[in-house]
Amino acid sequence: MSERVRSLRDISQIAVIGAGLMGHGIAQVFSQNNYFVTLYDLGRPILEKALSQIRSNLETFVEVGVETRERIGEVLSRIHTTVDLKEALKGAHFVIEAAPEDLELKMGLFEQLDRYCPEETILASNTSTFPSSEIGRKVEKKERLIVTHWFNPPHIVPAVEVVRGEGTSEEVFRLCYELMKKIGKKPIKVLKDVPGFLINRIQTAMFREILFLLEQGVAEPEDIDAGVTGSFGFRLAVSGPLKTVDMAGLHLWYMGIQNLTPFLNCSTEVPKILKEKMERGELGLKTGKGFFRYKKEEAPALSELSKDRDKKLLTLLKLLSN
Repeated sequence: MSERVRSLRDISQIAVIGAGLMGHGIAQVFSQNNYFVTLYDLGRPILEKALSQIRSNLETFVEVGVETRERIGEVLSRIHTTVDLKEALKGAHFVIEAAPEDLELKMGLFEQLDRYCPEETILASNTSTFPSSEIGRKVEKKERLIVTHWFNPPHIVPAVEVVRGEGTSEEVFRLCYELMKKIGKKPIKVLKDVPGFLINRIQTAMFREILFLLEQGVAEPEDIDAGVTGSFGFRLAVSGPLKTVDMAGLHLWYMGIQNLTPFLNCSTEVPKILKEKMERGELGLKTGKGFFRYKKEEAPALSELSKDRDKKLLTLLKLLSN
C-alpha cells in the first residue's frame, strides 16, 4: 500500500459503484457517519430512485427515533451522484462495488477500478458469492482487493463480513475491519475466501433443510416461518449458536447431533420444490405466489412490507444496543 492510506484518518471520500438494492443503503450508512460519498450507476433514473429511497429510509429512522429530521438534509447533502465512472472514482480512498452478481460484469468493473484509481485506493466488493481472486483476476495490485459483504437491508443490519482474499494485504484487512467498526457496523473477520463466505453458507444449509421438510410435508410454510422466528431465530438475536451450545452443554448437543444427523438432507442439488417454483414462475410477492399466495387486491406493496420490516428491525436494534 502507498504511504497515504495507513489509518482511518486517511479515508474520507467513499465511492459506491451501483445504486440498486444494496448500493443506496451502503451509501446512506457512510454519509450518516460523516463521509462524503459518490454514488455511481449507469442511468440518472436509477440514481434518482436511490436518493428517493435513502430519503424514505431516513424518514423511517426518524419515525423510530434513531435519527432526527434535521439530519435528513445533511445526510443527503454528502451524497453526490454521477453516471461517469471516472468522476465517481476521483479522489476516492475506499471504493465498494455493489453491482449485480454477474462475475463477468464485476471482473470488468474491477479492471476499470484498478486502472482509474490511485494505487493507495482500497477496492472492495459487496459480492455474496464470488471470491475476490475471481472478481479481481484482471487487477494488477491484488493486495488492495477485499470483500466487504453487507446484508439486506444494509442501512440497518449490523453485520458486515470482511473477507480476506488470497492477495489481500494485512494492512487492507485491518483498515477495512476498523472502517466498518467506525461506521457502526459489526465487522465479521472471514479468514478464508471460501465460496459463500461464512453467513450465506450457514443460511443456505438451514434453507436446504427447510425446503426438505416442506417437500416431505412435515409442516406448512406458515408454521415453518413461525417456528423459526419464535424459537432459535428469536434467541439468536442475543445469543449466537456456539454460545448457545456452551450454555446448554456440549454433551447434550453431541447426543442431539448424533441422533439427528442421519435424517438431515445432505443433497448437493437445488431442492426440487424450489426448482419447480422457478419453472412455474412462482417468484414470490412480485408474481403473486411464492411459498405463500398474494391476492393482488390484498397484497401489500413491497415498499410497505420493507418499511414495516425496517421499523421492526430498527426497534430491535435500538433495544439490543441499550
